[in-house]
Amino acid sequence: MLLKDKVCIITGGAVQIGRAFAEQLLKDGAFISIFDLDSDSGELCCAELQQQFGKNRIIFCHCDVTDYTQFEESFLTTKDTFGRIDILVNNAEIQNDKFWELETDVNLNGFIRGTLLAYQFMSKGKGNGGTIVNIGSSCSTKPFVSSPIYTATKHAIIGLTKAYGDQYHFNQTGVRVICYCVGPTESDSISHSRQNNNTPNHERARKIDMQGMRYQKLDHVAKELIPIILNASSGSLWLVKNDEKSKEIPYSNEIF
Repeated sequence: MLLKDKVCIITGGAVQIGRAFAEQLLKDGAFISIFDLDSDSGELCCAELQQQFGKNRIIFCHCDVTDYTQFEESFLTTKDTFGRIDILVNNAEIQNDKFWELETDVNLNGFIRGTLLAYQFMSKGKGNGGTIVNIGSSCSTKPFVSSPIYTATKHAIIGLTKAYGDQYHFNQTGVRVICYCVGPTESDSISHSRQNNNTPNHERARKIDMQGMRYQKLDHVAKELIPIILNASSGSLWLVKNDEKSKEIPYSNEIF
């Protein structure tokens, strides 16, 4: 097993892509701590995965990533349960520009809180080093005209990853920081179909955003994450879309 005995935290890990990550990491030998705001979904997910992979392999922590204290308590519970923390997958997000303040607090501030806590628990001297994976989007590099504020949060994740992923920080902490940008998935299609309040103009903008894209399977996205966790260099950016193999995204520090 490629990730045998590694301890991994997944925020927003109870459903959809977060759960797919959890299942794949369990298959590869990891121990999993699911952080999620939805206690019902979290407890159900945990019980089902415990039945499949063993009760000692997975726990659930009720966690609101906008609450630093609660976030820290969930890290402590994970450390107390498994004895260490090796990987953080910053995944919790919302996509709804109508609630832009919450969207920003979850999608950007939540990732910052998770990153700072991961350093607190994993950095050399306190831990054994580790890996932070920030889950971005295809709109991290190609803006979604239908979701400008969501796009802004996902662009910011690239800046956060590139800065903290620099060798300067890695040398001090032993923690790699990587961005995994995920194109539209089948669960995105289902979620969108349940939204009945979008205007015709919004639908037209969304069709522009989806040009050249098709919804991909969650298990494909989860499988493509594993070699990135194992091999990607700190500060690197990766994109998976259209059920294709993930590819590293080129990045230039000299935009102007």
